[in-house]
Amino acid sequence: MHILEHRALRGPNYYSRYLTIFMRLDIGDLEDRPSDQVPGIAERLQKLLPGIYEHRCSVGERGGFLQRVHRGTYAGHMVEHVAIELQNIIGFSVGYGKAVDTNDRGIYVVLYRYRDEACGLAAGREAVQIVDSLYRGQDVDMVAVVDRLKEVRDANMLGPSTASIVKAALARDIPYYRLSEETSYIQLGQGVLQQRFQTTVTWKTGIIGHTIADDKDWTKQILRDAGIPVPQGWVCYTYDEAVEVAATVGYPVVTKPLSGNHGRGITTNICNEAELRQGFEAALHHHESVVVETSIKGEDHRLLVIDGKLVAAARRRPAHVQGDGRSTLKELIDKENADPRRGVGHENLLTQIHIDEQTERLVEQAGLRFDSVIPKDEIVWLKTTANISTGGTATDLTDDVHPEVKYAAERMGRLIGLDIIGIDLLAETLTKPLEQQSAGVVEVNAGPGFRMHLSPTHGQGRPVGEAVVDMLFPDGGDGRIPITAITGTNGKTTTTRLTAHMLRQAGRQVGMACTGTIEIDNHIIMRGDYSGPLAAQTVLREPTVDHAVLEVARGGIMRRGLGFDACDVGVLLNIASDHLGERDIHTLDELARCKTVVVDAVKPEGFCVLNADDERVMDQGTYWSRGRIIYFTMDPDRPALREHVAAHGIVFTVKDGWIVMCQGQVEAQVIEVNDVPIGFEGHAPFNIQNAMAAAAVGHAHGLSLGDIRMGLATFHPTPGQLPGRTNLIEADGIRCLIDYGHNVPALQALEPLVRGLGTQGRIGVASAPGNRRDEDLIELGKQLGSMLDALFVCESDPRGRQPGQAAELIRGGASKAETECQARVIMDEYEAVGLAMDKACEGDLLLLLIDDIQGTIQRLKGRSFRTEAPITS
Repeated sequence: MHILEHRALRGPNYYSRYLTIFMRLDIGDLEDRPSDQVPGIAERLQKLLPGIYEHRCSVGERGGFLQRVHRGTYAGHMVEHVAIELQNIIGFSVGYGKAVDTNDRGIYVVLYRYRDEACGLAAGREAVQIVDSLYRGQDVDMVAVVDRLKEVRDANMLGPSTASIVKAALARDIPYYRLSEETSYIQLGQGVLQQRFQTTVTWKTGIIGHTIADDKDWTKQILRDAGIPVPQGWVCYTYDEAVEVAATVGYPVVTKPLSGNHGRGITTNICNEAELRQGFEAALHHHESVVVETSIKGEDHRLLVIDGKLVAAARRRPAHVQGDGRSTLKELIDKENADPRRGVGHENLLTQIHIDEQTERLVEQAGLRFDSVIPKDEIVWLKTTANISTGGTATDLTDDVHPEVKYAAERMGRLIGLDIIGIDLLAETLTKPLEQQSAGVVEVNAGPGFRMHLSPTHGQGRPVGEAVVDMLFPDGGDGRIPITAITGTNGKTTTTRLTAHMLRQAGRQVGMACTGTIEIDNHIIMRGDYSGPLAAQTVLREPTVDHAVLEVARGGIMRRGLGFDACDVGVLLNIASDHLGERDIHTLDELARCKTVVVDAVKPEGFCVLNADDERVMDQGTYWSRGRIIYFTMDPDRPALREHVAAHGIVFTVKDGWIVMCQGQVEAQVIEVNDVPIGFEGHAPFNIQNAMAAAAVGHAHGLSLGDIRMGLATFHPTPGQLPGRTNLIEADGIRCLIDYGHNVPALQALEPLVRGLGTQGRIGVASAPGNRRDEDLIELGKQLGSMLDALFVCESDPRGRQPGQAAELIRGGASKAETECQARVIMDEYEAVGLAMDKACEGDLLLLLIDDIQGTIQRLKGRSFRTEAPITS
């Protein structure tokens, strides 16, 4: 078996609303061997993956999938279920999947849900190898498979603290975006409502407070000046200075690096100069300055303050083991490390106990060796600090904190100036005020770890991630900005640009992505084809955007899914033949299903804007729409639309030369058709439809009729506002119409405008990407030939064809038109445009369906460039 394509669909997609892995799999000769022809394969599969018995599959009961294997199924179907089960084994609960055959023998599309993208892809690769081995009768080393998948998981998973915040955000339906694969840099929410954080440092974390927390001496000075008990000590730069400080404050002392975290380089309970030298040198490994301070009697406590409130408290104890009277010290350590809660680094709730120099020193001080048998119930301390990251344990004490201790902790957060602060307090107990016991704050932490509070070794876990999310989103909102997603075969870019313009005119800060540019509040930040999911995410990550308007093309839906999980308004303009035969889309109904992904992603309280004049949009768009429906139409008298209006549904239509909005008994005039510049006084009915769609979007977003009218009236088909879409320019008495029509339906819609403008000769330059079917290119040429007197066919992108092949198919189609059209192939677009301009005479229309719009406009500027005024009827 061979994987031909393998990728993650990162949002709602053609196959599912969920995050889905797409695999195009060639099962080769296994097409002739369904599973019932392979003796014992079901039993071997269940032995390798016992959990696969829980897979119900289409049978609908436990063991259902195995029944399918016994009865006979194909290798692609087995890969789907194995990929799902492998993810379950490493801790990602998934269940959805399906495998479908294609038009090509032995080629299957395998789909299965994922939660972590890297793990989902890795599980798919392993699943193919496992199923192939089962068919070939080869052994499978499942231990090695699972170990490899765990390595991928551990390399890509979020840490416990970050994961707890993300989980709390998702519980409130706040979207999240991982902004860096290497670090836990996370965005919650979208646009202007977003908040970002890394581990437990947020956008609200003050840089001064962070700097203070990182300097232990500065921290102590601030707290001491505020009357909070701290250990006495000084910063030392040499060992001699350390000896002097220790003599001044008195043994036992503690040494620690001036700046550091996770207990690195800290040595406690130093009782003599020999131990002091060891502790001083250990601290020097982490910082050039070493703090020497008194050792406070008491247990180690961590107080967590978020947004000025104490949300959790825990007692921490250093890594230790308790004797059983039979096992050696080394055996006890190994047994403790075998606890499934312990992992490497921050991967789990507790951390493995690593035997280092500090451990060896403590064992030696206790008069023990690692092969010593430890008496029953005797405790052997293995670290001097109680950090979870060095193997320590934690007991939750949140409900046992004295009110005065709580107030002191919250006050410390304000004094240091941190929104999230972890306070390391040595105290005999948290149940008494600090002044009534031996106590002192030894350190505060910016970006403290949450592990000890989420799942303490003993006691109740605390929802500290929720506290962070409540701080970042105090109004209880979901952090989402309004999203408008616009799709269809033709008119997407025009409608997207018009909608963005209308919202900007109404005072919104708009982020727009379309074929041509990404624009942030009318500033172009990127040029190119940005009608896919990556462009959508670029807009949603922009901190100033309060409305997103996104063009959505079929290619992006099929390649990666939508770049968002839900939208507020989804627009489906039309369904027409284009790009058929690509990515398993062979029919108009399949294309319609692809496009309806947009309206299927609309929130239930949102709006779906549908073209009622398109049969497939009316049928499939209505069926898949999840929000309230607004129709737009040139023919409002059909029974279905009358019923919709009578039920107080909304329809935008044209009546008596006006665009009007109908709802119930209300018929509100929006704007005269002749006042919509892109409509060319009614000669471009396709743009009137686009204008109605944009008006419906404006209404869905709460704009007034005045706002909608202003937006429609001030949007012109110029290269500045609508580059490459019905741009009408006059140069030396020649009318030049620049457009992007690259398929037959688009040209048919454009034809009335071409004929209205070109009352004398009509000369065209056109091309089409080579990834269209032969019959589509021939029909494109035939349509062009019926519209034009002369046609120059160029070719800018053969897309897998031999150079000139696509252009020749178009030329051949033009020659079959009923009207006589002189058609020539001129491969270079620049040359073709030049020849067309030379051929045109005053009064002719030059139709330029080209890619290099800006370059062509610059050439036209040299010919007395001016924008044509609207034509008269």
